[in-house]
Amino acid sequence: MAEIFQHNLRPDPGATRPRKRVGRGEGSGLAKSAGKGEKGANSRSGGRVSARYEGGQMPLHMRIPKGRGPTAKTSMPIGPFRTYMIPINLSRLAVFASGETVSPEALLERGLIKGLDERVKILADGDLDRPLTIRAHGFSAAAKAKIEAAGGTAEVI
Repeated sequence: MAEIFQHNLRPDPGATRPRKRVGRGEGSGLAKSAGKGEKGANSRSGGRVSARYEGGQMPLHMRIPKGRGPTAKTSMPIGPFRTYMIPINLSRLAVFASGETVSPEALLERGLIKGLDERVKILADGDLDRPLTIRAHGFSAAAKAKIEAAGGTAEVI
């Protein structure tokens, strides 16, 4: 038995058949118009309309209105009822002194958020080595545990 290598792989006998050559003489059975019918744009080279052509009517992609709304701004929700929270990791709260209260107003003063209309969620990446009173719209379970282990409190607004 011959070894199987990529260079000697062949399809099984009878599995393929040669390509039908159209328009190559009367003896081929597909001469003259080569199966394209008679006359007209579709019988000529390049004579097919594109899949999106709709016969002259206004195409679908032009009939549908453009998207409007807050999808462009990354801190805004993508749907009308979705809420979006700005993630703040514990490692970024190292700018606050021990015993200080961390609120959205304080985060805005330090430049950690861009506006008071943004909701804030505290995440657990990093360590907290000082007790802080943190007021935010949400906390991950691990972040809440780390805040309380450092002697601080986590208050949901």
